[in-house]
Amino acid sequence: MRHMAFDRPLLRRTGGLLFWRLLGTGRGRTMSLGADLRRWAMFAFWRDEGDLEEFLRTSPIAARWRTEADESWQVRLAPLASRGAWAGRDPFGGHPARPGGAGPVAVLTRASIRARRLVAFYRSVPPVEELLRRQDGCLASIGMGEWPLARQATFSLWRDREAVSAFAYRGQAHQRVIEQVRSHAWYAEELFARFVPYASEGTWDGTDPLRQAHRETDPRR
Repeated sequence: MRHMAFDRPLLRRTGGLLFWRLLGTGRGRTMSLGADLRRWAMFAFWRDEGDLEEFLRTSPIAARWRTEADESWQVRLAPLASRGAWAGRDPFGGHPARPGGAGPVAVLTRASIRARRLVAFYRSVPPVEELLRRQDGCLASIGMGEWPLARQATFSLWRDREAVSAFAYRGQAHQRVIEQVRSHAWYAEELFARFVPYASEGTWDGTDPLRQAHRETDPRR
């Protein structure tokens, strides 16, 4: 937990790191009140892949991940589409999006929740989490946060774009939350982004969900 504070100066000085956030995680598959104090995440946007490779090779932060973590998983993502803002700006603005196609899709949703809407927001979470747990095509999902309660995010990995659309637009629980968000202005800021996950390393709860996605779409892998 202490590295959530102590790693920040090092990350600010890391070459080629255009945008980053250190994130705690929840116990559920989406934004939730329960925290998992043993699991942490970093979301990072790099100038190019060479800068990322340099960080993984030389940074004491990356070295500590290798030596101290019981388990770690890294996924490389190419932006597919995004809308909204994170800390007042679009992290991917001005950078070309990768053309979409068949295959797995990763989704990041992030929001700053208005204080007066916190109770309503967290009351809406359990039905959406249950829907996500039963959703065909969702390979992995986790709730994350910058701050307790108010700045929350969900990262999820899906078999394909059709599975994402089925959850986003045909799930009644999710649709009700979207309607509430829009009609009652729950969020002060929000970002929705989709990515093409093109490489991964390590395991998440004992498996690599991206490798699982490729096996489902191409049994020869």
